[in-house]
Amino acid sequence: MQSSIPASRGGGGSLPRSVGEPRKRAKPVSNTSPGEFFRQVRNEAGKVVWPTRKETITTAIMVLIMTLMLAIFFLGIDSALGGIVKFLIGLIG
Repeated sequence: MQSSIPASRGGGGSLPRSVGEPRKRAKPVSNTSPGEFFRQVRNEAGKVVWPTRKETITTAIMVLIMTLMLAIFFLGIDSALGGIVKFLIGLIG
């Protein structure tokens, strides 16, 4: 019987190495000085396109609105289910 999971997803195929075969070592990372590292970080941070103040405020307001809507939704669901449970308990007792 063949597996429907592709070999790249772990469902069949050959193992990546034999049990007795030693693991290959990763390539060594080049050593950079702390000064060079921070220059590279500063250079990469300069390439980032930061949102404008208006975009940030708009996004924050949308997050607050969606959070409020979900809170009201879950309050309604919780109240409805609580009422149903109270009703069912009232029938028993």
